[in-house]
Amino acid sequence: MHNALRPITLATFAAALFLSGPACAHQQSLPSPVPDVQVPAEEVELGGPALWKLADEDTTIYLFGTVHALPNGVEWFNGPVADALTQSDEVVTEIIMDETMPAKMQALVAEKGLLPQGTTLTSLMDEQQLASYEAAMGKLGVPAQAFAPLEPWYAGMMVSMLPLLQQGYSPDQGVEAVLLKNADGKTKQALETLEKQINVFDTLPQQSQMRFLIDAADNVDKIKQKLDAMVAEWLEGDADALAVLMNEGMDDKTLADALLYQRNREWAQWLEERLATPGAVFVAVGAGHLAGEQSVQEWLEGRGLEVTRVQ
Repeated sequence: MHNALRPITLATFAAALFLSGPACAHQQSLPSPVPDVQVPAEEVELGGPALWKLADEDTTIYLFGTVHALPNGVEWFNGPVADALTQSDEVVTEIIMDETMPAKMQALVAEKGLLPQGTTLTSLMDEQQLASYEAAMGKLGVPAQAFAPLEPWYAGMMVSMLPLLQQGYSPDQGVEAVLLKNADGKTKQALETLEKQINVFDTLPQQSQMRFLIDAADNVDKIKQKLDAMVAEWLEGDADALAVLMNEGMDDKTLADALLYQRNREWAQWLEERLATPGAVFVAVGAGHLAGEQSVQEWLEGRGLEVTRVQ
């Protein structure tokens, strides 16, 4: 997975999980976040997160990029975004996010995220990998054996996200959480299943999974500053600048295709088909899917569909 990834770019990739990776990624029991935001919301020149529209004579589909977790105090739900959600009859997210999700996630982790009985995470590491992993866990304040039963991909995801959650990012403040709180009475749908999202990582070779974990460990101090920079561009609505930041961590074409491009193609097809049903729909997906080359918008335009910028 990360054979071509320079170690310095892994912090970008780990941060990018919050903009393009599984929307389920933050649904875990983790240490309480400690406020420490390096890019305070009040210092950002707010233009507003980008919002697009795809429409025909009787159907309007709003496309909005999300961040799956945010710090407290980031104000973004207003103006055209709030108006678009109010006008929509249906809200579509990457996966269904309701009260049943934690139990489903627990069952899937038990099925796909755990090593065979008798095998531990550290037993798969060489001496250098073990030293990097133990050092990172020490910085995070987590015992090295805490992730002993986890497959490397899942441990890597946890190591990637822990510093963000410890330093002020909270899923309760994430965009999806806010949107769904303001979507009472609206139909809820999803583009994918939780299982499909997890399979993106679970089907990677073990060697690639271990590279992901160790690169995350080596760069544990850089992850938050990368996501701070991405959130600043997201708040300003600068999708091009956001794409540049994300592309710094997407040297691995196989991973980029699995995480972004293939899903973008599938979602563009779904959106084209959805135009056949009248009504107004608010579609919220990770902001990384709506930025850069092979974005959802680019795939839609390739199908001859016009996408316009609303905000």
